[in-house]
Amino acid sequence: MPDDDSALVAFMPSGQRGRVEAGTTLLDAARQVGLEIESICGGRQTCGRCQVTVEEGTFAKHGIVSGADRVTAPGAKEAELLVRRGLDGRRLSCAARVSGDVLVGVPQESQARKQVIRKSATDRVIAVDPTVRQVYVEVAEASLTDQRGDAQRLTAALADQWQLHDLRIDRTVLWGLQRALRNGRWAVTVTLWDDREILDVRPGYREGAYGLAVDVGSTTVAAHLCDLRTGAVLATESMANPQVIHGEDLMSRVAYAMTHDDGLERMRRAVIDGVCQLAAGAAATAGIRTDEIYEAVVVGNTVMHHILLGIDPVELGGAPFALATQDPIDCKARDLGLVLHPAAYVHLPALQAGHVGSDNVAVLLAEEPHRAEVPTLIVDVGTNAEIVLATPERVYSASSPTGPAFEGAQITHGMRAAPGAIERVRIDRISGAPRFKVVGDERWSDQATAPAASGICGSGVVEAIAQLYVAGIIRADGRFDPDATAPGVQWRGRSGAFVLATAAQTSSGRPILVTQEDVRAVQLAKAALYAGARLLMLRAGVEQVERIVLAGAFGSYIDPWHAMVLGLIPDCDLTRVHAVGNAAGDGARIALLNRGRRREAAGLARAVAYVETAVEPGFQDEFVAAMALPHARDAFPHLRGLPPRPAPSLAGSRRRRERARR
Repeated sequence: MPDDDSALVAFMPSGQRGRVEAGTTLLDAARQVGLEIESICGGRQTCGRCQVTVEEGTFAKHGIVSGADRVTAPGAKEAELLVRRGLDGRRLSCAARVSGDVLVGVPQESQARKQVIRKSATDRVIAVDPTVRQVYVEVAEASLTDQRGDAQRLTAALADQWQLHDLRIDRTVLWGLQRALRNGRWAVTVTLWDDREILDVRPGYREGAYGLAVDVGSTTVAAHLCDLRTGAVLATESMANPQVIHGEDLMSRVAYAMTHDDGLERMRRAVIDGVCQLAAGAAATAGIRTDEIYEAVVVGNTVMHHILLGIDPVELGGAPFALATQDPIDCKARDLGLVLHPAAYVHLPALQAGHVGSDNVAVLLAEEPHRAEVPTLIVDVGTNAEIVLATPERVYSASSPTGPAFEGAQITHGMRAAPGAIERVRIDRISGAPRFKVVGDERWSDQATAPAASGICGSGVVEAIAQLYVAGIIRADGRFDPDATAPGVQWRGRSGAFVLATAAQTSSGRPILVTQEDVRAVQLAKAALYAGARLLMLRAGVEQVERIVLAGAFGSYIDPWHAMVLGLIPDCDLTRVHAVGNAAGDGARIALLNRGRRREAAGLARAVAYVETAVEPGFQDEFVAAMALPHARDAFPHLRGLPPRPAPSLAGSRRRRERARR
């Protein structure tokens, strides 16, 4: 039991948490759990870099009821700085002291070691034919004999010189139209949307039209700023999804919207503010203004889509998982609160079904599974895994609720992929000795001056459990083997754990363990994903996939061999398992840069055969079989040749008998 004078503190979005003594500053509490928060002034309440938010509400996954009363009230010095900087709703972590269990949000700008989000754009051949384009036009001057308005003269010139008819004009264009025509001596550059609407008029000949491709994931948000004339990616910005504080998985966010009167608007505002921040950062990196961004294409799962639009996602929380709309949507950025060009558009591609959104449609655009010549499985691994199975005859899709375990959440020492997180693991199959690598450093932990570990992220969890299985430390059912002789094995009653990093190897001075509960959380996640894939294979009559594509930030970084040992993916020739990076983000770029492919996306969304795993009769049977490592009945011939496991020792057998007697 915890001491009466201690409190549980959880930091988001990293997920790091631990118990600290009451009266500890949030800055020191963060350091104790291995999280670094910016603090240039050394805690003197002068730099203002250590800002945090103290969250309000009940957070069941962390077992915390949080609120402003769980930390000390601001003193005069802190209050004065917060007012002077306009930091309403923030606290200085160097001043706020813990007085009870609390959940703390750490904004990206306050994180000393930013989360590593691997959602960069990949090289793809895209025919550039965007919805937004610019044309140069010479307009008849105003005169006493021509009583037409300037807007009418402009549209007449566009019809005559560019054969563009029936154009509408955004109301914001009228504010500066007359000045632009006269400053340009009646020659202007017109920015058009879909050859249907005038978005902007600038004097003389001007070049410069830009667009934003945004992938709003459950855990991360990534934005690619593109030149709409050349198709070049000028900048990529990414961040943790600020909604994570309100729930790490989709159903938690649906529940948050249901149980809080302002829950939907708070989550909507959080993601809108996040996209605005990414747009501003990308524009600054590229050396342009945000008002030169004329369009954004935003993809995401169905819950993210509905929240972004301010649609209550409650219907997505239970059968029949009804969508408000499946159709693609074009709306003004200003109506959503996005700070781009005043007349800019936002395009949200079509959704497939209740739990398969436009992010999966974007993957279809990028990977073109409808052109597959052999059975191909595409898996976008995340909090909610999207699965596509393509055969030469048909394309099938499904969604599996894997939960946040692969992101490091629900893991005892789990964290996001920030510097210091264990991301690679090797365990000697004879001695059972572990070694690891952390994000941001290529050295293994058994090397001199190896870096300290802060926790373990998703790829590290996958490798650790696969390595424990191959080394014979855990069994096929996921339980720690009582005969295991590895020195890192610990027992608390009948529940085993494994010391991955000793206290001397961590930044917190406490060991990092993989526990029985961690193994079970990963088993549940991987079983849901594998069961979804198997249901698609059964529906398509496919016994063996011949190609596997791993998409998404997590999918692109996990090692295929470890994923297959774990049973995360079906058996396949490992040379035909490929990571393609952020395919959803690439699909958003394709939709941004090519209007024909954008129209194709709507057709692809309707053509795919969707399988609702939640109500599929065989799901439970497939799920139970997939709990085993790698699987209870499916063969994995491509995993043959693994070194034999060490035989149980007599000492290990004696320890097992002694524990049984006790």
